[in-house]
Amino acid sequence: MRSTWLFFLLTMALFGLLLLSLSIGSVWIPAQELLQRALGQPFTRESHELIFFAYRLPKALTAILAGIALSLSGLQMQTYFKNPLAGPYVLGISSGAGLGVAVLLLSGSALQLPITAAAWGSYGITLAASLGAALVLLAISFTAWRVRDSMTLLIVGLMVGSLTGSIVSLLAYFSDAEQLKRYTVWSMGSLGSLPMADVLLFALVCVLGILPLVFQFKAFDAMLLGEAYAKSMGISTRRLRRSMLLSTGLLAGAATAFCGPIAFIGIAVPHIARLLFQTAQHRILFPGTALVGACLLLLCDSISQVPGSATTLPLNAITSLFGAPIVIALILKRNFSKSL
Repeated sequence: MRSTWLFFLLTMALFGLLLLSLSIGSVWIPAQELLQRALGQPFTRESHELIFFAYRLPKALTAILAGIALSLSGLQMQTYFKNPLAGPYVLGISSGAGLGVAVLLLSGSALQLPITAAAWGSYGITLAASLGAALVLLAISFTAWRVRDSMTLLIVGLMVGSLTGSIVSLLAYFSDAEQLKRYTVWSMGSLGSLPMADVLLFALVCVLGILPLVFQFKAFDAMLLGEAYAKSMGISTRRLRRSMLLSTGLLAGAATAFCGPIAFIGIAVPHIARLLFQTAQHRILFPGTALVGACLLLLCDSISQVPGSATTLPLNAITSLFGAPIVIALILKRNFSKSL
């Protein structure tokens, strides 16, 4: 009963935050107009029509998709590795995406190579990030095929992340100021740069990333008690590992490729979902975590918009600044309740 009410409240919150995200910005669009437009009536101003379909709607849908992708990736990592600090970036997939973008943006000036982002068109950064993430995913998948221990896989992922980070640092050190600024802006995360065609592609990749999870609820429940227990229950941990790698690679890789590296969501949202639903059953946690992630990223995106101004605050600064206190408060509240 508690889960049903929470799902209902989170769904209502999602619609409310979606309405807020579509309304707020340099030009305020009243919620009444948005509701009338949903019923088929035109906007009162042509400029509102252009702003809504060209910018606001793709941005809001991107926030929902990225929130779902990162939060589900984080939940899988925390369950599989039994580590509360694990997130979608522990396997180095997002670091690989960052390396791909760094090679595109920084290597031209750092290594005096004829490589420019302009030559790749508007999809250059997305393609570079996708290629970098795919290469790291292949390397991690090869490692997962060779080793049986989840801790070894975690260590390899962290080392891959450190290796790619060091290469990015070297490229940044020798690059010029203009290209370094472009990379820095990308690394802050952004939701407002995707046309609707890219949003639909992002949605397709997210669906493909979620499909491996559909039949793995019981397997993830068993993994909470360790790999030995899961094997005793007849669960193929190797198959689960492959499904987890495929799902996390698609979800986290796509989110980083389309939006840049977004901090906090993948680590914190699974904890928020567990505290809200008070359950360890993944048939409840997976959809609950997805809803919480979508709501939280929509909220952070709305906060990052400065009303009446074209200025947008860095998304990563908002996700950590407003999200971390929420998690701390929920954890303290739970511990205080247990002490009574």
